[in-house]
This record gives sequence, structure tokens and C-alpha cells, in this order.
Amino acid sequence: MIPREFEYHAPKNVPDALALLQQFGEDAKLLAGGHSLLPMMKLRFAQPGHLIDLGRISELKGIREESGVLRIGAMTTENEIIWSKLLQERCPLLIEGARLIADPQVRYKGTIGGDLSHGDPANDHPALMLALGASFVLRGPSGERVVPSDGFFISNYVTLLQPAEIMTEIRIPVPAPNTGYAYCKLKRKIGDFATAAAAVTLRMNGDRVQELAIALTNVGASVLKARAAEESLRGKVLDDATIAEAARLAMSICDPAPDQRGDAEYKVAMAGEMTQRALRTARSRVRR
Repeated sequence: MIPREFEYHAPKNVPDALALLQQFGEDAKLLAGGHSLLPMMKLRFAQPGHLIDLGRISELKGIREESGVLRIGAMTTENEIIWSKLLQERCPLLIEGARLIADPQVRYKGTIGGDLSHGDPANDHPALMLALGASFVLRGPSGERVVPSDGFFISNYVTLLQPAEIMTEIRIPVPAPNTGYAYCKLKRKIGDFATAAAAVTLRMNGDRVQELAIALTNVGASVLKARAAEESLRGKVLDDATIAEAARLAMSICDPAPDQRGDAEYKVAMAGEMTQRALRTARSRVRR
């Protein structure tokens, strides 16, 4: 199929993009990388009369550090994340996750802001953001607001981003020195979404867990924060028994939909396995 007829707009700055959103209302859609929106338009699941391309807005691109916070423009591509020397040094988890997204062709065009704004529970960046304690800058007609990633993702394709708003920036606190990290993802083939995946950040105090975060991909209606699993490990020695218990608690919050990647029971089991692998890998990356 082909999409319905639409008008194409290419604003040069955020105020112009916001003005177009206000002008055309529900009949307008924002275009970032296009990998989610364009297939939906071809199938006519989405039928916007106006397409607002954010690709020419330079202020929405780039990666920098300010006062201990990494600031990433929402239109920064996955490939730009992967090759960022700053992120390689300061936040390697983000690079590890980006390398597992789709394939090189997609990563050259797909953007971090588009991934996050879409609210797809199968996307990889939401779990990475929860594990890293990120926040998002949203701009709309009433001004700018900053919202934490924890709570931003509500349900399937539903987030706190309002129709008249644009995500402009992602802010990530620079992980503390000697933070272990891992993103473990099970997928059927290159380019596929996760059957299940787990993102972990971990800090140790000697042999005991000081602080950690665990987030799960594609095993619920939105990304899942495994809070009970996190709490079970704080102050504990990270060994086979405590890791297995954390994985059990992570599995207990999963509610995946069965599909061609497997039935619900299999996906839950794989969420537990990915959690265990991510915890062990993160522990191995903590320098003692």
C-alpha cells in the first residue's frame, strides 16, 4: 500500500516546528528517523495530513557534557552515539545498547529521540534510560519541562509526551567511576526486536552491592523497572543465590504478549536469563 496524500514541512528551528504542530493539531505527525512512522503510514495505520520533518533542526543534534550531565540532542542518530568518543569514555552502556539496535542501515537514520518518543515497549532505549537514571527535555507551547525517564513510559505507544510537545534533549548523569554495566538482549536474528532484554547498572562497596538499577525490555506493556529485584540485592553479596533470586523477582513482574518470538512463559524465562547475564556481566566490569 501507499500512504494517503500529505503535506511535507521541514522547519529549521524548534519554534517553527512547534508552530506547525499547533497549526495542524491532530492532523500532523513529527518525523524523526521514520522507521516507525513511515511503515505505519504505508499500511495506513497512521494517516497524517501533515508531516513535520525535524531533520533540519541543528539544535536537536549533538552530544556534550555539562556539569557532570551528558546532554544528547533528540535527533542524534544511533550511529552518532556508537562513534561518540565522549560516550565511549563516559557512558559505554549507551553504546552497547545502540550497537544491538536493528542493523547498520537503520542505525544511520534512526534517532534516540524518535525511539523514546514512540513508546514502543520493544524499543531498546527505554530500558537503557531507566538503568542510567536519564531525564527528557520536552518543549511545547507553554515552555520547557524536564521529566524523569522513570514514569515517562505509560503503556503501549503511550508516554508523558503531549501531542503539542517535542522531545528536544536527553540528559544522563555521568555514571560514577567503577560503575558496572550491561545490556543483554535475546533476539532471533540481526535487526529483530528483543524477545527479552535486561539493562543493568551496578556499583559495589567491596563484595556487596551498593546501588543498582535493572530494567526490562519487551516483556510488558511498557519498559519495566525491576524494583523488587533491585531491593533484594542492595547490601548483599552478589553470588549465584542472590542473582537467581533477583532474576525470579524480575520475572514476577513480566506480562509479555505471545507472538512469533515465543509464548509468554518462554519470554518470562528469557527475561530472567537476561537479568542474570546482565548482572554477572556488570559485576565483571566493576574495577576493584
